[in-house]
Amino acid sequence: MSVSHPDVDLLAFERLLFTRGEVVVGIDEVGRGALAGPLTVGAVVLSRDEPVPHGLNDSKLLTAAKRDALVEPIMAWALDWSLGSADASEIDAWGLRLALAVAATRALSSLRTQPSHALIDGSFNLLRAPLDIGFGVETPPELSYSNLPFTTIVKGDQRSASIAAASVLAKVNRDGLMVELHEEFPIFGWRANKGYGAEEHLAALRRYGPSRYHRQSWRLPESD
Repeated sequence: MSVSHPDVDLLAFERLLFTRGEVVVGIDEVGRGALAGPLTVGAVVLSRDEPVPHGLNDSKLLTAAKRDALVEPIMAWALDWSLGSADASEIDAWGLRLALAVAATRALSSLRTQPSHALIDGSFNLLRAPLDIGFGVETPPELSYSNLPFTTIVKGDQRSASIAAASVLAKVNRDGLMVELHEEFPIFGWRANKGYGAEEHLAALRRYGPSRYHRQSWRLPESD
């Protein structure tokens, strides 16, 4: 567990863009490495230099209780926010990279405020992806934000306030969904593992096979 480092200016990237009159959206995803459940992308819009919610940091470095406690402060602090997702069947149909772009596009499309620049966690632009999917596969929605100006930031969820906030909102939402899905399929232990490859989850896959929420195109353990 960790909290924000006092020597890290979490608004440094945003502040530079604010001086140019930009409306900034921070983007981050959760669920990329899970075996089951959706990808979820958070988008948090800022346009002014205002104090960051206390304790804000990369969602993975916070306890569940701290993440939950940050949700309302983030919503009150942000100019706008939204979430988008791609489910397991869409990941199977389109592949991970395109499913990420679709989920990110859905998140931005749900905003009330039009951003002019995106700060994106990681080393590639989540809003773009190759569209050369296989014949007969359902056509994905248009990637309508693929030309939005952007900056990628490695470990951005620890260096950018808007990205960190997006990561918290996305993780709280996705974790809550996996807890709900646990009630339908308790054998996989999703309340604890949230769809990732914990031993309990892998053992259940070997014994019972996958559910409709699993990513069938992935190398899942084979049934015994």
